[in-house]
Amino acid sequence: MPAYDVLVIGAGIIGLSTAFQLAKRKKKVLVLDRGDVGSGTSGACDHMILLQSKLPGLPLQMAMLSLEMYQAWQRDLGENLWFETRGGMILVDKPQHLSFMERFVEEQRSIGLNVTMLSREQIRKKQPFVSERVLASTYCPDDSQIDPFSVLKALLKAGTTLGMELKKFSRVVALERKSNHWLVKIQDGTTYEADVVVCAAGVWSREVCRMVGLDVPIKPKRGQILVTEPIESVGETDVWDSDYIIAKHMSHLQEDETAKKLGLGFAMSKTHSGNYLIGSTREYVGFDRSTSFEALVAITKRLIELFPIFKNVRIIRTFAGLRPACEDGKYVIGEDPENPGFFVATGHEGDGIALAPITGALLVQMICGEKPSLPIQELSPARFRDFKKEEKPSFQRGRSS
Repeated sequence: MPAYDVLVIGAGIIGLSTAFQLAKRKKKVLVLDRGDVGSGTSGACDHMILLQSKLPGLPLQMAMLSLEMYQAWQRDLGENLWFETRGGMILVDKPQHLSFMERFVEEQRSIGLNVTMLSREQIRKKQPFVSERVLASTYCPDDSQIDPFSVLKALLKAGTTLGMELKKFSRVVALERKSNHWLVKIQDGTTYEADVVVCAAGVWSREVCRMVGLDVPIKPKRGQILVTEPIESVGETDVWDSDYIIAKHMSHLQEDETAKKLGLGFAMSKTHSGNYLIGSTREYVGFDRSTSFEALVAITKRLIELFPIFKNVRIIRTFAGLRPACEDGKYVIGEDPENPGFFVATGHEGDGIALAPITGALLVQMICGEKPSLPIQELSPARFRDFKKEEKPSFQRGRSS
């Protein structure tokens, strides 16, 4: 029976980030994926390392460290990741969002993020084609981007050079703990042995975790994106709107019924080939990866509202991807306390690209018996075990009379 130090379930960007960094530590690593490399969330998303969208505190700390790691990877992995720092702006065209965004920026500044509020005149210098309806904007010069497929390719190549193995189209169907190691069975009946198992299975993480009796409340959340024809840059930075932040963190405040239903938040970024990616939605529709006419109309309408110049630009294709969203809104990173050697890395929703390097680094530290470099206890899957323990027996629930 093939034996490994660590078996990683999931060949998306978080799984490969973890596997590569483990291989650098001289660990014998096998990666299994139910499909192909990047065939899940990592292959159907945008390319942003967006700092401004992260909540002040741990998420923002993780993003800032991840950005530093991407800069190192661009230098050291030997592949062009199309890493670029164009900066980012969050446009505010709704008066009721202005005070919220000003507070949001102040909180981010308080922990060291280089972000400011711009006047209308400053906005025009960076985005000359923006609509007159825009009242204000944030600006962070450090918001960056990479090409996810190039990162996946680079991690796979570098990891393989270090001895990492990959088995594609190998869906895990059973996990069994045997004294001090794990047996991992895939759909063709092959069984692998590993000291440690890492679940980085994205939207399928709940299915995998249930195999060890851990119920991690992960649901797929669909994001729909439009792709334009290649065009010249319309502005200096990538752009979002304040609804993007509202939809991500405070969706109950959205007033437009269509926007609320779709979880609509405007995002616009330019790829290295000149296409613009325009999005996006946050929808709970199960595992449905199709695009909808309603969403595409809503996204296009919002694009024209903020950038009328796009009236004359062709949309050449659309796509949708599923993001792994955790019920409590937090990431899930750590070891299951009731299953020694079983680690989880999921629940990043739309932050997976941005946080892949630091997530892998934190997992590697824990697997190697080191103290994590960030205080991530609140992200541990132990919180779902604790919740179960705190629940009362069914006959004690309800009113006490």
